[in-house]
Amino acid sequence: MKNSVSDRSFLIESDDEDDATAVEDGKRGGHGGEESGDDGGGSGSDSSSPCDSPRVVAAQCSQPSSYTQQWPQSYRQSIDMYSSVHSPNLSFLGTPSLSRLSNSFLTNSFRGKPPEIISSLIKPLLPTSTAPTRDDQQQQQHQEDVRKSSHYLPPSRKASSLQRIPEDHRPIVGGHEVGPYRQCSYFQGVMNGVNVLCGVGILSTPYAVKQGGWLGLVILVVLGALAWYTGILLRRCLDSKEGLETYPDIGHAAFGTAGRIIISIILYMELYACCIEYLILESDNLSKLFPNAHLTIGSLTMDSHVLFAILTALVVMPTTWLRDLSCLSFVSAGGVIASIVIVSCLFWVGLVDHVGTVKSEGTALNLPGIPIAIGLYGYCYSGHGVFPNIYSSLKKRNQFPAVLFTCIALSTVLFAGAAIMGYIMFGESTESQFTLNLPPNLVASKIAVWTTVTNPITKYALTMTPLALSLEELLPPNQQTYPNIVMLRSALVVSSLIVALSVPFFGLVMSLVGSFLTMFVAYILPCACFLAILRSKVTWYQVVLCVFIIAVGLCCAGVGTYSSLSKIIQQYQ
Repeated sequence: MKNSVSDRSFLIESDDEDDATAVEDGKRGGHGGEESGDDGGGSGSDSSSPCDSPRVVAAQCSQPSSYTQQWPQSYRQSIDMYSSVHSPNLSFLGTPSLSRLSNSFLTNSFRGKPPEIISSLIKPLLPTSTAPTRDDQQQQQHQEDVRKSSHYLPPSRKASSLQRIPEDHRPIVGGHEVGPYRQCSYFQGVMNGVNVLCGVGILSTPYAVKQGGWLGLVILVVLGALAWYTGILLRRCLDSKEGLETYPDIGHAAFGTAGRIIISIILYMELYACCIEYLILESDNLSKLFPNAHLTIGSLTMDSHVLFAILTALVVMPTTWLRDLSCLSFVSAGGVIASIVIVSCLFWVGLVDHVGTVKSEGTALNLPGIPIAIGLYGYCYSGHGVFPNIYSSLKKRNQFPAVLFTCIALSTVLFAGAAIMGYIMFGESTESQFTLNLPPNLVASKIAVWTTVTNPITKYALTMTPLALSLEELLPPNQQTYPNIVMLRSALVVSSLIVALSVPFFGLVMSLVGSFLTMFVAYILPCACFLAILRSKVTWYQVVLCVFIIAVGLCCAGVGTYSSLSKIIQQYQ
């Protein structure tokens, strides 16, 4: 999303003027004419503001307040971290609006950042004890504004900043004006999508082949095709009404407040489960690197798995306190490269080093293991919570179907390549992560393992922050203090550590998440929301296809969840 320097500077400078102009904008609210464009975003209170100009931003005139004023209000800005990042800055808490300041990670990685953006983000968290100067008073006022808005600017102030951009600088798409941040190219959109999809799920694809057999790979391709179709359905839902921007907004439009809350909870549960998977992953791989590591405290001895899980939690905990996560986003945005490196190392070990080629050809179809394989393959396509953000970030929104198809196709190629090569190499001895099968003495193996270990550490805070912000919204305003927020985020890290130590089964936990949560997020809910929102416009074959996908999703969710839970219980017995 390539903002010009002047546009981004203007947005930041105009923020400081919002409080002073809010009252004046409200007074001009009923006069129409050339001033009518300012009142909708400036005051945010006059629902009858005229929209006579054909170039007025659509969200200012018709965006339903119920979509932006109900919990979780922070979802859009926090999930934007997955589809775009902005200039890095190491400060703690008090996160500024990510949607105002974000740029595509590909753009920012290779382009210099304007100094005024960086300087505007360097704000002290607490006021100093010296006599306040004019600059100090402005900083204190800025902090008060951030605190009152739960770390984010309300929609009315965002709209006000956007509206004061000159009309000749506002891009037009489909007859409606577009915000200055919808400047993501086709290639950037594809890379953002692949970065979201190619996570830790790729490590378990050989294990999925072991569970379901070679024919189980058909499930991977089918789920990828259905994920593309349901992603298009989300786009249709977003375009159906003004003001819809996120997955929870779609749930709100389809099923009211209850739908918004239920979808939000499912999305946050999925993110929380990913954080648990990160800790299990770190524990398993670091234990492989240092199998003899242990710690004895009195009569208590911690083996390498427990020790490294605790150490990882201690390392990632301070990153969850960061005010600006772009410093982590720049590293985690290399998830595409990391996935390619890991798969390349797997191929190198098998084809060049000639390690681990099995004698048997494997199983064609293993029916008892199909439910586990379904969950593992389904987990690979758990990106629908971010797809609406990627869609809204595109410069040319009509390219979204092609962008989504390309990123899903590329991801499927990586998944299938790792699955086939890993199972050919290790066969029935394949573990839940193929990095655990790689010989530790080879250079390619070390590169793969260390890449696997590094990436989740940078992604943990990005994954946990949306959940943390949603919980912070529920705190009373007088409780949204520095110590309380730190304690809340630390408690989330500790709780994920406890769960990771209690259920240290990477593949089974992934299958459980993929069967239960991902089936709802990626397949069942998009179809249900589409039928609910556009019920008067859908054709009969769309109804049949959506009902079929919902039925398949429910069956997969039921069977996969039961099988995963059964195997987890068997591990304890």
